[in-house]
Amino acid sequence: MTPLIVRVPESARGARLDKFLAATTDLSRSRIQQLIAEGHVTIAGAAAKASSVLHGGETVQVVVPAPVPVRVESEDIPLTVVYEDADVCVIDKPPGLTVHPSDTQRSGTLVNALLHRVRDLSGIGGELRPGIVHRLDKNTSGLVIIAKHDRAHQHLAAAFAERRVEKIYLAWALGVVPERGEWTGTIGRHPVDRKRFSTKSKSGKAAHTKYVRRALLQGIVSELEVTLLTGRTHQIRVHASDAGHPLVGDTIYGADKALKKVKDARVRDVIAAFSRQALHAHRLTLVLPNGRETTFVAEVPDDLRELRRTLAETVLRN
Repeated sequence: MTPLIVRVPESARGARLDKFLAATTDLSRSRIQQLIAEGHVTIAGAAAKASSVLHGGETVQVVVPAPVPVRVESEDIPLTVVYEDADVCVIDKPPGLTVHPSDTQRSGTLVNALLHRVRDLSGIGGELRPGIVHRLDKNTSGLVIIAKHDRAHQHLAAAFAERRVEKIYLAWALGVVPERGEWTGTIGRHPVDRKRFSTKSKSGKAAHTKYVRRALLQGIVSELEVTLLTGRTHQIRVHASDAGHPLVGDTIYGADKALKKVKDARVRDVIAAFSRQALHAHRLTLVLPNGRETTFVAEVPDDLRELRRTLAETVLRN
């Protein structure tokens, strides 16, 4: 592979090598640090360090090896592609599809499907894989944006970290939620149950959620439009549960207990039959790597439309 040759200007005197290369190439700082550690970056023919201080006038050579295949098999899993260009791919993820492979699940994930579907991946961090900046829980449906290469991954990661991405969800919560409001408080790993997250964690990070109630179904289920101002794991689910309004189907965060308070057996049966947390990533607005501000929308999936319809028919039969 042809090496990348970078001439250091006098204006960069005193800069760290890794920071300078991150600012002047399409490579992320973490990728540059990886290349340096592997001996692929030299100054005047000598191996460099990430912390090397530049003097100005020297020449830096960067060799970027061809991306290696990841140890995950591609699989022909149907995907709904909302948008795709040379930088990113936006997927409307169905409920039940895990995003990332793990030690216990190496197949049947969104990453497996993307490796089959996306043909122009140039790799993230030296591996031929899609770059997923934000994740959805397995049983949450809706929009996920994927980077195809390092530069796009760096752009998206910065946009999410700096809160320049508008994320709108639709959620169906038990109880009469106020017409509008916000939930705040830190969220971190639950102190006892490691599969859950909690506002009682000592190591929690600040979380901020705003919502508007769009409808009240049966006087029992509140349909909410939720804006995430931060991106903590399980944020909407934890905040809603702590407010006394767990999401329909979210047995991890108290839906079973809340459902026992529903007096109408017919309505209770409809809600109990819904088998996942009623949460959908509906709208995503951001500036893409190509510079265009774009809004993507994923319509409500069939199971949530059916929940609405069944509740409405139950009302009519009363």
